[in-house]
Amino acid sequence: MAKPIQVLFISSEVEPFAKTGGLADVSGALPHTIYNLGLEVRIMLPRYGSIKNSPSKLHDMIRLQGIDVPVGDKILKANVKSSFILGTFTKVQVYLLDNPDLFGRPGLYVHPDSKKAFPDNDVRFIFFCRGVLEMLKKMGWQPDIIHCNDWHTALIPAYLKTLYKDDKFYKNTKSVLTIHNLAYQGDFPKTSFAKTLLPPELEEDVLHNGRTNFLKAGLLHADVITAVSTKYAEEIRTTEEYGCGLQSVLQKRKRHLVGITNGMDVEKWNPETDELIPQQYSLKKIELKLENKKALLARMKMPFKESTPVIGIISRLADQKGFDLIGEIIDKLAKLNAQFVLLGVGEKKYHALFEKAAKKYPEKFGVCLRFDQELAHWIEAGSDMFLMPSRYEPCGLNQLYSMKYGTIPIVRATGGLDETVEQVEPAKGTGTGFKFEEYDSKALLSVIQHAIQQFGNQALWRKIQKNAMSKDFSWEASAKKYINLYKKLLQ
Repeated sequence: MAKPIQVLFISSEVEPFAKTGGLADVSGALPHTIYNLGLEVRIMLPRYGSIKNSPSKLHDMIRLQGIDVPVGDKILKANVKSSFILGTFTKVQVYLLDNPDLFGRPGLYVHPDSKKAFPDNDVRFIFFCRGVLEMLKKMGWQPDIIHCNDWHTALIPAYLKTLYKDDKFYKNTKSVLTIHNLAYQGDFPKTSFAKTLLPPELEEDVLHNGRTNFLKAGLLHADVITAVSTKYAEEIRTTEEYGCGLQSVLQKRKRHLVGITNGMDVEKWNPETDELIPQQYSLKKIELKLENKKALLARMKMPFKESTPVIGIISRLADQKGFDLIGEIIDKLAKLNAQFVLLGVGEKKYHALFEKAAKKYPEKFGVCLRFDQELAHWIEAGSDMFLMPSRYEPCGLNQLYSMKYGTIPIVRATGGLDETVEQVEPAKGTGTGFKFEEYDSKALLSVIQHAIQQFGNQALWRKIQKNAMSKDFSWEASAKKYINLYKKLLQ
């Protein structure tokens, strides 16, 4: 029997160890699904100061202590700890690369108090990329595929093609680089290039507008590049707006660029089995969803009225997520027959915007400006609609969770939002959500008004809920596409 394909999945954040956004959700769920489909998958991330012995105990790997990792003119030391991600019937091996000076501080990329990026993020992630490759050699485990994610891991394909190209240990190893958000590129001063120790002739491949760009290095050297939705793969290659300055690099590599739409964790996000919500329900018992709406509004100290839809928002509060549009029409939203429940943290100006709205319109706006996993589940279960007016959205996960919960998404037609949400056609009773095209506050207001109007027709609304809840967004379909990609690469 042929040995299974061996994959090392590398990410700067992995749920449930370390998380700032959707990258962590993908990095926790996708490798697990690939493992369940018969491949040997192991995961690697930095050992941040916030990772103690949770969720499962960390063990020192005795053979993997004091590994030399060259960064610039220094030799830094790496230690490796091991742990697991537990599934229903399986557990996936996780390695954590440890250097207390670099990773033992609070926060992943920025200091939680100053909100400023760590000035040595270049050194931290050069160390991580180089450390992974040195660790594998010392351990003697040869992956067929090293699957990198975003800029934090993007130097690895460049290292494999240069510093390690004559290393017999890596002669059969291929690299995949997934772009979760092209706007974040690992952009550092020109002087950071020397710290990478990449050969001088590679400087042109790594410098972008006179600065060191980790992501560009990966895009030019990965064997395959994937983006987290088919639409986003096209947008970043063909438009200035989404290409973030790297569209010509992606155009050059278009034969090696593939879009694979993210899935969702259906074990964690399922109204039939969700233990975090007040009342479990299903498509057959959709009327029980109303109990969650009552509980959510009571929790947010807002009045309940069955005929008034609740519109949920769970998001990072940033311009990219469309909050500039919401800010322009907030007083008009307050006049609609709707209530808004928001959970999120982000830019100070949006904290101020929603605090003011909640004070001025307490019956209309319920606001929680922190991260709260339980409340996120309550909002998905207790809302009638879910709002995501993003300027751009590589894939998005909350619209998938919302559809699973019969909470109808209102989204801008961009990236993965456009790809996963099907426009409602009231006359035909088809569709799973409401979309608007133009990035404009009038267009946003108009689509929200249209959705509220359709909510008034409960027979149609039940049809839309049924359409949405019947969709299969499980990780399995995406995982199978990745496996096919790996097989093609290895042929």
